[in-house]
Amino acid sequence: MKIVVLGAGAWGTAMAMSAAAHAVGHDVTLWARDAQQAAGMQVARSNQRYLPGLAFPPSLRVQAGDARALADQAELVIIGTPMAALRGMLLLLRDCAAPIAWLCKGFEADTGLMAHEVCAEVAPQLASGAFSGPSFAQEVARGQPSALVAASRHARVRDALVAAFHGPALRVYASEDIVGVEVGGAVKNVLAIATGLCDGLQLGLNARAALITRGLAEMTRLGLALGARPDTFMGLSGLGDLVLTATGDLSRNRRVGLLLAEGKSLQQAVDSLGHVAEGVYSARTVVQRARAAGVEMPIAECVLALLDGRLRATDAVARLMEREPTVERL
Repeated sequence: MKIVVLGAGAWGTAMAMSAAAHAVGHDVTLWARDAQQAAGMQVARSNQRYLPGLAFPPSLRVQAGDARALADQAELVIIGTPMAALRGMLLLLRDCAAPIAWLCKGFEADTGLMAHEVCAEVAPQLASGAFSGPSFAQEVARGQPSALVAASRHARVRDALVAAFHGPALRVYASEDIVGVEVGGAVKNVLAIATGLCDGLQLGLNARAALITRGLAEMTRLGLALGARPDTFMGLSGLGDLVLTATGDLSRNRRVGLLLAEGKSLQQAVDSLGHVAEGVYSARTVVQRARAAGVEMPIAECVLALLDGRLRATDAVARLMEREPTVERL
């Protein structure tokens, strides 16, 4: 299969490496926006900025230049840009014939739209979907066992993703519930900041378990209000991605919470990462979307207040613990 991955960040690079290492011998091109970066990766045969020390499979090509021209020759296009760049990329690809899937997670900052809603607005004719689930780019690039969800209302998108990536080191499960998969991918980043804060303040394992569990309830409530299936949130893109991002030390969003607990400012925390932490940018849109749907999300509300500087870390804990007693429910 001829596959083009647009975006040479950590996740786009990892997926290009995974596809190029597949036993069936896919023809894979990784596209980088910056020509100098592309040339450097082609010579070094690695992405030293995002995945240092991990060598590219011999067959993987790296190019810059005309992304649309590459996409027109592909049988599958993977968009590896951050959420902020998705709209522009979809506009570029709006009449592309190949199946298209994006890797980004979150809500669009200005509109509060999920990725599939952005696509429906600017490129409704595309056969498109999301490729999501509990996975760190470094581990996928190393070929360590992982599992992802190919979510789309289009069977040919799901089938193309399974054919391109499913193998001994990467299991790919198909789902038609793109709403649930995308809500899970967006909300878990916000909840990971809260869990990092909890661990940074050394509140204990009991507190962490409670936070993750009630966070899952918030995620599910929002998803159901937006039309998702409840079982999706007990799967890879819900509980799976939440547990990984909230507890894994490779999680950038968790790291933001840890740094805030140390007394760092939000800007200091973000600057120290060197990568995008989507939870920082999607917290506001998650809360706005929840408010518009009449969904109560107290943990997400506290994260937003903390990121806005309206709440101190210790006060966020107190606000959550002092809420009125209630029955356990979604």
